[in-house]
Amino acid sequence: MKFSIKEINSPYDIKKFIKFPHKLYKKCDQYVPVLDSDEYKILTQSPSLEYCEIKMWLAISETNDVVGRVAAIYNPRSNEYHNQKRVRFGWLDFIDDYDVLKSLIDKVVDWTKELGMSEIHGPLGYNTWNRQGMLIEGFENTPPINCLYNYSYYPQLMDRVGFEKQVDWVQVKIKANVGVPDKIKRINQLLLEKYKLRILDLKEFKDPKKREVFIDNFFKNYNFAFKEIDNFVPLTKKEIDAIANEYFPKLKEELTCIIADENDNIAAFGICFPNLSSSFKKAKGKLFPFGLFHILREYKRYDTIDLMILGSSEEWQNKGISSIYHTHLATNLSKSNIQYAISNPQAENNSAYKVWSRYGFEPYMRRRCYIKSII
Repeated sequence: MKFSIKEINSPYDIKKFIKFPHKLYKKCDQYVPVLDSDEYKILTQSPSLEYCEIKMWLAISETNDVVGRVAAIYNPRSNEYHNQKRVRFGWLDFIDDYDVLKSLIDKVVDWTKELGMSEIHGPLGYNTWNRQGMLIEGFENTPPINCLYNYSYYPQLMDRVGFEKQVDWVQVKIKANVGVPDKIKRINQLLLEKYKLRILDLKEFKDPKKREVFIDNFFKNYNFAFKEIDNFVPLTKKEIDAIANEYFPKLKEELTCIIADENDNIAAFGICFPNLSSSFKKAKGKLFPFGLFHILREYKRYDTIDLMILGSSEEWQNKGISSIYHTHLATNLSKSNIQYAISNPQAENNSAYKVWSRYGFEPYMRRRCYIKSII
């Protein structure tokens, strides 16, 4: 098949870039379209672009059809933080054609060499709040809306192009309504009393007078909790503000546990969201005319949740207080109609995900970050 590679330099081309996966996965039941408007904002207005550079390319066939896409991201903060010389790639989608993939990757490599970098790795976004990791197991399952989906030929062709594994992330499906034994509840109550901790009322967390202090404290702990994670980059103030404005107003009392110490410093946190994959499928990338209706309806009535963020502050590491938010959330879920929880991707060598064994879990998805030396 004959095709050409075109660098994107107009809003019209960006929209073609965004819409290509909808066509590629039109007959795929597992594919969850993200909102086109959200993608456009991320690609053109993200606060991460204050320090990141991004280039995007499309593969165009002779009949003027899009057959592939890729974005390359130069993130100097990540390179400085990890002492690396890398360029990230993401938004990688392509038809089942080796030449299309290789030509797209060659464009990323060429730009990487221009920048004087020595490796490319991905799929990644600007930071860990973007969708990342190519699916290599669990193709029969539907991902949460904050996770990528791809066909099974993707990793096969990535191997042919010469990529190697950098890190794998695993996701599990957990029984969410099993509850917690009374003995564990009593132990956690003793922990709260011993360390003078309390579980914040969500209204207090959202209080305009306290909101900024709580949010700054929350993300200070977030940056600490994930600092050793592969490809992690500490969030900037503007990134934090954007995330807080988007996600925190949507927090649900029954799916949130934020633990504060006696000085109102955040000690640990467990945050979940309703799984909205079904409604996003119905929305097909559009909020209007019916997308918003489907999303709001599922936000109110759902039987599966996504485990989004779990962690604790530096001071409270290794003191067992993660058991408090696990117990609090599990107790809430046992009283609801929620049947299952899907974990966020966790590095395969992270022993933290083994805690789910107490609830009964099954493998759900495995996704990979690839790396390739260009020297």
